[in-house]
Amino acid sequence: MKVLAVAAHPDDEVLGAGATLARHAREGHSVEIVICAQGLLSRERTADEVTQLLKLKDDAREAARRLGARPPTFLDFPDNAMDSVPLLDVVKRIEAAIAESRPEIVYTHHPGDLNVDHQVTARAVLTACRPLPGAGVRAIHAWETLSSTEWAPPSLTAPFLPNHFVDVESTLGSKLGALACYAGELRPFPHPRSPEAVRHLAGLRGATAGFAAAEAFVTLRSTWR
Repeated sequence: MKVLAVAAHPDDEVLGAGATLARHAREGHSVEIVICAQGLLSRERTADEVTQLLKLKDDAREAARRLGARPPTFLDFPDNAMDSVPLLDVVKRIEAAIAESRPEIVYTHHPGDLNVDHQVTARAVLTACRPLPGAGVRAIHAWETLSSTEWAPPSLTAPFLPNHFVDVESTLGSKLGALACYAGELRPFPHPRSPEAVRHLAGLRGATAGFAAAEAFVTLRSTWR
């Protein structure tokens, strides 16, 4: 099986589906990652900021290695400004990645997230994966991103109501190990983007589905040929 995760920023792929991707890899599936935006605020780059961006890409490569995935593909769209890019440009880049990797399952952001880059990424993925004749993608699952999904007011966006749960008791450690690669993006507990919060959420989602630990998703599309 071939799996593709499309994330807006470095660390989103781990926060949202790290343990699930690790389980895919452990079961012998091919796992690829696309990261759409640069991960630092878009502005004129100083030498120090360029160094930070390069380090963030190295962190993403190491995180992918710890999950058992291939090195990520970086699209380098502007951070927190993907809504300033024509959606068609984002769609075309994601279509190219899909044409190259030919995934059967795609993971990405929930369309109702607070973060605008997450929203654009989710919309672009759905467009790139539209079910045309001969399309190989048979399932699209949207993850929750701590410090974004739960902060979106349900009165303004579609709430995250998971209907697909993956038992990740055996790979939660791999997720936390990959998350440690992004030390600069983490915050002390009780911030949601902390290792403790990640553990707590896995426990809650697991208990919801009868597992010790789980990652939860909203299935945006599923087909069976």
